[in-house]
Amino acid sequence: MIANQKGGVGKTTTAINLAASLAVMEKRVLLVDCDPQGNASSGLGFYPGDKRENIYTVLFEPKNIGKAILPTGIPYLDILPGTQDLVGAEIELVDKFGREFYLRELIDQADPEYDFILIDCPPSLGLLTVNALCAADELLVPLQCEYYALEGIAQLLMTYELVRKRLNPGLDILGVVLTMYDSRNRLSWQVKNEVRKAFPQHLFETIIPRNVRLSEAPSFGKPVINYDIKSRGAEAYLALAQEVERSSTAGA
Repeated sequence: MIANQKGGVGKTTTAINLAASLAVMEKRVLLVDCDPQGNASSGLGFYPGDKRENIYTVLFEPKNIGKAILPTGIPYLDILPGTQDLVGAEIELVDKFGREFYLRELIDQADPEYDFILIDCPPSLGLLTVNALCAADELLVPLQCEYYALEGIAQLLMTYELVRKRLNPGLDILGVVLTMYDSRNRLSWQVKNEVRKAFPQHLFETIIPRNVRLSEAPSFGKPVINYDIKSRGAEAYLALAQEVERSSTAGA
């Protein structure tokens, strides 16, 4: 799962571009858009309001997940699209027995041949994010290079520890990836050093830079490697995908 309850940190950008970069490495990838905003879906050309099966329509009927998984047009990459209706799912789940495990039951029905299933989470710590914490094996945290960066993930890590203790003891931290890094900005450099002190075992070597092409790509419904593969943003996410693949292999 890719999560940070603070918005605007590059979470969905990371979900889209990491998924596409792993697919370029010929890994079979499913991107699950668990955010009611549906930005991971629109970033791959699947727009809100399109009439199709989606994560909400199959959340309570997990055996139907195959009807909602769609090919993206990028070889090896499929998507389970999000929808604004997920806002209602938060309310519907409240009085359900085992309400934390609906997403796990859904993903358990996905094709077992996927090498990676990435869950893009909403910028909150509500029931959808808790469901993702219970469904995932690993947590990846994008962290923007700004002053309040570390304060922003303190609550997420508290929730992670609570879920790990009571609901999903197999959940691990895959790593923290710095995003929107500007080498000309002294603050970015300071944040990098502070994060390295706070997460010495979990900070990815790859740092995602501020990059115009990375910002432009979603408006064309494409990951950056399909928009401008020679850009610094594309190179960074390809490098991150290699790190994630190595970490996954080492942890297997």
